Amino acid sequence: MTQFKIGKVVSTKMQKTVIVEVEMRKIHPLYKKIMKRSKRIKARDELNVKTGQKVKITKTKPIAKSVHFKVTEVIN
Repeated sequence: MTQFKIGKVVSTKMQKTVIVEVEMRKIHPLYKKIMKRSKRIKARDELNVKTGQKVKITKTKPIAKSVHFKVTEVIN
């Protein structure tokens, strides 16, 4: 099973890398309130996505020191 995440492209300032913000919902252990948590993940971009697009990223072998994901498709 391949690990994938869905998020929004936040930055495209690097040459072949984009920053994708993935939002997760977690439940507080004591108060049982649903909280939103987000994580910014660097991903390899070969589809030339633009800022604001929703994308699906898949885990791959390390491409660079901090890049371990790859953009696989654009979601409308």
